[in-house]
Amino acid sequence: MLSGKNILIGITGGIAAYKIPSLIRLLKKAGAEVQVVVTPMAKEFITPLTLSTLSGRPLLIDFHDTKSGKWNSHIELGMWPDLMLIAPVTANTMGKMVNGIADNLLITTYLSAKCPIMFAPAMDLDMYKHPSTVNNVKRLLADGNILIEPKEGELASGLCGEGRMEEPTEIFELIVDQLKKKADLADKTILISAGPTHEAIDPVRFIGNHSSGIMGYELAKTCVARGAKVILVSGPTHLSISSPKVKLIKVISAEEMNNACITNFPEVDITIMAAAVADYKPKKKSNQKIKKSNSIPTIELVPTNDILAKMGTLKKQSQLLIGFALETNNEIENAKQKLENKNLDLIVLNSLQHKGAGFGQSTNQISLIDRNKQVADFELKPKKEVASDIVNKIVSLL
Repeated sequence: MLSGKNILIGITGGIAAYKIPSLIRLLKKAGAEVQVVVTPMAKEFITPLTLSTLSGRPLLIDFHDTKSGKWNSHIELGMWPDLMLIAPVTANTMGKMVNGIADNLLITTYLSAKCPIMFAPAMDLDMYKHPSTVNNVKRLLADGNILIEPKEGELASGLCGEGRMEEPTEIFELIVDQLKKKADLADKTILISAGPTHEAIDPVRFIGNHSSGIMGYELAKTCVARGAKVILVSGPTHLSISSPKVKLIKVISAEEMNNACITNFPEVDITIMAAAVADYKPKKKSNQKIKKSNSIPTIELVPTNDILAKMGTLKKQSQLLIGFALETNNEIENAKQKLENKNLDLIVLNSLQHKGAGFGQSTNQISLIDRNKQVADFELKPKKEVASDIVNKIVSLL
């Protein structure tokens, strides 16, 4: 089931560490390679010999092994796994993860990891409900980590309530489900547009919008994590992406974005047009900065190319075309009209009526409307989770 998969397990100093050997056995039985790294305090709850024997690999604790003289590289560790699980996660370690306090091998590896990261908190109920812990969980989710929620039950303190780490069999199933998601776009090439366009007025001024590009970049990262090759056409943003599976094409104007997208469109399986392309541009661009004067300048505007509409006319039956709609009124009706007019398979609707959604936000709230005009509404979420919802829908259309 997990043959060829590399799983990195990080264990912190909590009593629930006693459950991890059972999980390691399940993972090994399913064919996975397992490497365990622990915090120094974790050794007080589970013995290194037990963990190394079950995993079949030396347990990693410190940056430098004084006995062998070997340096344990957190960079190499972060690149090795297909999935990283940190369980149990104490309140102390969560605080370090959120704030980047890299004082042990586990945290430096977490900060270096390139794979999906799951975390399973375990602590007393009052600690888990404390505002600092609640905020840290939210921060970890916003950073794209995957929460394995603790359950209610008897705790080590003798109290009964939420804070009990999920059982090994359930964690195993969640790992399997997560790794299955990684492969569902393995044979696909996906074109994604992101960010704004800038339409020059003169050498220093432009017409633009407030798009940050976050949504498009998160879509690119999610598609890569699930096996796809991505061509990312990006307008001006402060964002970056580093993956051998991503071909990044940087553009500035709507015309440049049009040329890049239309050129690559015939060769891709799926296109997701998340960019906020300007609808109009100045008819004439001044070669010199327009000086302030008593007369008010007039800027004549002309339409830019409708990239999405053009793609709709070129789309082959084997291709999927996904558009975005940002609306302020009659949202569903306008989005359905755009879906039909531009020959789309799916449209992602954003409404500026929703607080925390739209441009420049780390969160978004969307509705997905498919070719059958079926509407699925989602709650406000971090954009990484929104990207996962969109990709899940695209996979279902395949």
